[in-house]
Amino acid sequence: FILSVFARDWGKDFSKTYFDKFSKEIKKSDYGVKISNYITLNGDVKIGDKYSDFEMADNDGKPQKFSKLLGKVTLLEFWASWWAPCRKENPNLVKTYQKFKPQGFEIVSISLDKEKKKWADAVKKDALEWASFCDFEVWDNKASLIYGVYEIPDNFLIDKNGEIVARNIHGEELNIKLAELTK
Repeated sequence: FILSVFARDWGKDFSKTYFDKFSKEIKKSDYGVKISNYITLNGDVKIGDKYSDFEMADNDGKPQKFSKLLGKVTLLEFWASWWAPCRKENPNLVKTYQKFKPQGFEIVSISLDKEKKKWADAVKKDALEWASFCDFEVWDNKASLIYGVYEIPDNFLIDKNGEIVARNIHGEELNIKLAELTK
């Protein structure tokens, strides 16, 4: 149980070392499966790496590959409707999106929500005009496992070539970086 809760904090290598020592029964338990998913999916994504692809249903319920949405400077934003810091950041993102969209900027948001109605209501209320995805698995969200997200809001700025150029970038710092990338 403890490893399933703290695997993201302790990291992939540490978690794998201890997971490998578990019995087959523990590995097959709900906690073991959760740890295994983290170890298997986590790409240990870093600045300078190429993006990691995933597929998830959009707000219309249609599965889409992340890679199909790339080709522009893209912010992969992780958030949740239930977390006040994320909701506080959304108006800033809307302003940034409106300012840089004409220069080729896009946002793709991944919500760590559990309830579809609350997520959809937040997207509408916050006027999030970009592609939004949610698998309703909260912290077991596939994209968050792949990207190693364990706190929100978090994001990855990806250039036109698919390279991650920044992480957890917000506000004026994001605007400055976008001005450089969208010239």
